Amino acid sequence: MELPPLTDAVVVKRYKRFLVDVVLADGHEITAHCPNTGRMTGCWKPGAPAQLSYSDNPGRKLAWTLERVDMGAGWIGVNTHRVNAVVAESLEKGCVPGLEGYGRLRREVQLELQGHRSRLDMVLDQGPLPDAYIEVKNVTLLEHSRLSFPDAVTARGQKHLHALLQLVKDGNRGIMIYAMNRPEGNCFRVAGTIDPEYAAALKHAIAGGVEVIPLRLRHTATGINAASAVGLCED
Repeated sequence: MELPPLTDAVVVKRYKRFLVDVVLADGHEITAHCPNTGRMTGCWKPGAPAQLSYSDNPGRKLAWTLERVDMGAGWIGVNTHRVNAVVAESLEKGCVPGLEGYGRLRREVQLELQGHRSRLDMVLDQGPLPDAYIEVKNVTLLEHSRLSFPDAVTARGQKHLHALLQLVKDGNRGIMIYAMNRPEGNCFRVAGTIDPEYAAALKHAIAGGVEVIPLRLRHTATGINAASAVGLCED
């Protein structure tokens, strides 16, 4: 996926979750939108190189958006709004292992499960296997050479796991794609010390047939691509 034109900057500070002050190459300090609801642990520090996109939409409060930050090993994708588009592009090309051969991809799927409304990121249908309902999570937390999710307690993430488990019980496939959006980390694991309830819910979902695909994202000079599947950590 190609990103909008990017502008180099240096991070000053992140605050109030959705705001980040940066200094542009011409020396001007600006405030940009930080589209990331997580803690972003290990994803920023004062002085870190960053890249931003610009919008001339008059309805926006902030024209600049933080897209990615380099903590020394390469770009980390911190704009969570980009991840679904990257994954969707790879699914449509049949590049995600285990999810090839489907004829149609639909996004932002509304569901009615056990009397409750749910929404999942995508569904693949018209394929050789049962319909595959997919939820995507952006993974940027690095812990001792392992990438982990979540970086904060996520009740919403538990709801997605419950929905996928119910869909599997109804005869569909339920898929969790953990998009590993930084260059470090050789395997994926759930961050049980951060959110033990999510860890328990994921273990229960996997036992019930929900499939987990940790998918490496690679940043190029102008975009982001899904590169390859990554293994689960043994511990």
